[in-house]
Amino acid sequence: MAHLGSARRRALAIPVGLALTASLALLPSVSASAAPLAGSADAATASKAATTGPKLSYVANLNAYATVKAAKKAVERAGGTVVTAYEQIGVVVAHSQNPDFAKQLRAQRGLFVSVGATRTAPMSAVQTTEEGATQRLSEADAAKAAAQAQEGQEPLEPNQWDLRTVKADEAHKINDGSRNVTVGIIDTGVDDTHPDLAPNFSKGQSANCVGGVADTTEGAWRPYADGSDHGTHVAGTIGAPRNGVGISGVAPGVKIAAIKVSEPGTSLFYTEAVVCGFMFAAEKGIEVTNNSYYVDPWLFNCKSDDDQKALVEAIGRATKYAERKGTLHVASAGNSNQDLAAASLEDTTSPNDTTPVTRTIDPKVCLDLPTQLPGVVTVSATGDKGLRSYYSSYGLGVVDVAAPGGDKWQVPATPDANGRVLSTVPGGYGYKQGTSMAAPHVAGVAALLKSAHPSATPSQLQAMLKAQSTKAACPAQIYDATGALINATTCQAKWGQTGYYGHGVVDALKAVK
Repeated sequence: MAHLGSARRRALAIPVGLALTASLALLPSVSASAAPLAGSADAATASKAATTGPKLSYVANLNAYATVKAAKKAVERAGGTVVTAYEQIGVVVAHSQNPDFAKQLRAQRGLFVSVGATRTAPMSAVQTTEEGATQRLSEADAAKAAAQAQEGQEPLEPNQWDLRTVKADEAHKINDGSRNVTVGIIDTGVDDTHPDLAPNFSKGQSANCVGGVADTTEGAWRPYADGSDHGTHVAGTIGAPRNGVGISGVAPGVKIAAIKVSEPGTSLFYTEAVVCGFMFAAEKGIEVTNNSYYVDPWLFNCKSDDDQKALVEAIGRATKYAERKGTLHVASAGNSNQDLAAASLEDTTSPNDTTPVTRTIDPKVCLDLPTQLPGVVTVSATGDKGLRSYYSSYGLGVVDVAAPGGDKWQVPATPDANGRVLSTVPGGYGYKQGTSMAAPHVAGVAALLKSAHPSATPSQLQAMLKAQSTKAACPAQIYDATGALINATTCQAKWGQTGYYGHGVVDALKAVK
């Protein structure tokens, strides 16, 4: 998840979740805003700390009784600079060039539960879960679709096989969704000037969280000039309005907001930005977040590693805080075609910001963030034929629901005969495939559910998503990466679920009835 055109995964062990919940319950009552901290007299002692290492970003997670003031002083004594502090969840973001910075803070057990570097590469002045490059919609294909559009359809809707798969076209005849519901797209940024996004865009709930502090200046949430069209594509699938222009989203009546968390140039998604994204969503009253990425630089974060343990703790605190404020999180399962419920997996891509080292991990202990965190809805991808997409990761008891993510081998009977998902991109429209494209369908259905049940909690919304999904049994065959049909021997079924589809494919029509 945390990279453009890459594959990612997710899942969380119960003891950690329980421990996290317990620790948060003990945090002192403090201000509900995250504010940058100024320097103090203790900064003078920082000169004693070494500054010979690369400049790295860190998250420091306070214990139940520590104060931010004390933590700030400890950070400065260790040669660090506080970037921001989230008092609500006891998380401090800091920068330091002291090679022993984390080690020195970890030794202060009266203050910190865990401290870890959010990256392995020095900071410079993303990744997502799409599979392959964007295929731009040609003028000829657009004209062909428009010629076949029926009354009540958007011009490009004949090519949106995915809308019909989740029955969103039928749902729209009943309810398009409420303007009181906002879906926050935590991603690479959204082009809010796009004519098929502008009517539903909420500038007041949008920001750039890169670096760990929310920037709400005009346009800060848009993609970088050298950036990705990923977030804009996700946005269209969720909330493109029915306005006679282009496509329709799953929930065309709700609002969409952009929370940019990907680094310029690399599109990497680091912990400090993602924590900021969840906290911003919580404070801005966003009802649903879409997370089509994994948090860099580790595909899986192992709690046996001091740095990775701290990342799990910090992001877990942020997602839980947002859930308590009423935000449901939806995340993609990843594009590695891996069984996230397996006893072990091989990770050959971590860390992805320096030199990867092959390692064997237990996905029950080493987590794909944020997908495998408790309370997060994990989504696998399907194609037009209803089969699991060849690239989609899966896992019995890990995947919650499935949705259309596209599959170039499952060719639909549409004017363009393109098995990928069509949506908005800066300057026009394009096709993408990936679990990144599946998650926004679920986020859209969740927004319709919230519209119909405004008092529903995140856990209640998740329960309804699962209960209303269309059951899908393990198939006999699926396509592989070459387009060949192979036996679906990796699909397991139990508890009324399957590893490929979880509780089933989400249903927008049931959501509005």
